[in-house]
Amino acid sequence: MARTEPTGATRSSTPASLRAVWGVLGAFLLVWDVFEVVKHTGWVIPAAALGAVLPDLSRLAGLGQATRPGQLAPRAVPLYNLLHRAVIPFAIMIVFSFLGDGPEDIAAPFTFAMSWLTNIAIARALGFGLRTPDGWQR
Repeated sequence: MARTEPTGATRSSTPASLRAVWGVLGAFLLVWDVFEVVKHTGWVIPAAALGAVLPDLSRLAGLGQATRPGQLAPRAVPLYNLLHRAVIPFAIMIVFSFLGDGPEDIAAPFTFAMSWLTNIAIARALGFGLRTPDGWQR
């Protein structure tokens, strides 16, 4: 872990090459998200918006708990770590790819999961990963 300030705030010690891969994936997914929203409109727009903010809503579980700068409230960590696992939105994308009668049936849930995965990829590219049980970056 790389300490960024004396208060204990940290960023992930993920190698720069892996962070670059996450950045490329995040940029690709962001372009694809915009394409899907423009193509389908309707329910895809709120689904994409919800997917983009869902992982970060887990921080609300820690409101009212005292923390130091850079630390996530310990009671919010399990939900935060669950919602920041890339396998979950990826699995949703795969499942909905095989459901429905056509692209219009799966567009909203697929784009929701893709936006969720975009949020995770961009966060990882910026050095923000999963948290330890006490709320610090791993």
